[in-house]
Amino acid sequence: MGMWYDLISQYGYVAIYLLLTLGIVGLPVPDEVLMAYLGYVTSIGKLSYTLTVLSGIAGSVTGITISYILGIKLGEPFIRKYGAKLFIKEKAVKRTNRLFHQYGAFMLFICYFIPGVRHVAAYLAGITGYGYRKFSIYAYVGAVVWVVTFVSIGNHLGSHWRLIFGFTQKYMHSMLILLLIIIIIAISWYFFLKKKKGTRKL
Repeated sequence: MGMWYDLISQYGYVAIYLLLTLGIVGLPVPDEVLMAYLGYVTSIGKLSYTLTVLSGIAGSVTGITISYILGIKLGEPFIRKYGAKLFIKEKAVKRTNRLFHQYGAFMLFICYFIPGVRHVAAYLAGITGYGYRKFSIYAYVGAVVWVVTFVSIGNHLGSHWRLIFGFTQKYMHSMLILLLIIIIIAISWYFFLKKKKGTRKL
């Protein structure tokens, strides 16, 4: 934690941006714990909540875009050959492939909430030829939700921000299911209102 504190104290929002970028690309940065810590720092007034969130989103978007471009330019042989050096395990590649088959492009949204998978999803999206527009809609919205969620949790937990580590390990799958349910309800409600509005015009 001392290293994070020093980097963030010295370089502020630039450090946040770089840490989140590198964490998404594949370096071993414990992203959720980092963001919870940042949330705590905002709660004591050392950093601006808004600028912290914006820096985190910018870093996440940059990181996942770099991964996507690498997937397009370098393809699967690059992952197979150099994945281990980027801390990307073969097991994570297989798991992400399986989830892509199950959830399609929506995987780019939920991948942030699954440690290990978020480091691989964008590479595979580039390798398998997802168009940039499709990629960006899911991946960038996911980045916003992910960063806001964990920085906000750290902000509300305050000095107890370290609890996020045990919490995410124990309840991550439950959180993911709850998030999916909320999204499905929101989308269904949106189309219901849209259909209702269209019926009134007729």
